[in-house]
Amino acid sequence: MPEARTPADIEADIIRRRQDLAAALDEIAVRVHPKTIVGDAKAKAAAAVDRTAGRAYVVANRAVSDVRAQFVGEDGAPRLERLVPAAVVAVAVVGALALSAKRRPDGGRRARRRHH
Repeated sequence: MPEARTPADIEADIIRRRQDLAAALDEIAVRVHPKTIVGDAKAKAAAAVDRTAGRAYVVANRAVSDVRAQFVGEDGAPRLERLVPAAVVAVAVVGALALSAKRRPDGGRRARRRHH
């Protein structure tokens, strides 16, 4: 048979439940406060940016490593059979751009427009 509760036990139980309810209401008030909502949204956005930046870094790092592997051997020595043709192409492109700039009447410089 359950033990009979005294008025003091009931009153203590009511006080404890009121305190629990007050704490729960305070927590709800903090959660729905506009500053909390904005702060949570900012934190989620920052985390998403961090994840995206991290992924972009990994992709860029992998691409650089792949390109480097084309021109440098595993021992770190340059792969001349690939570097020389690439250098020739680069010099040819720069030379072609320089020649086309010389042929232009303005010497390769574009006129700047002034805004009034």
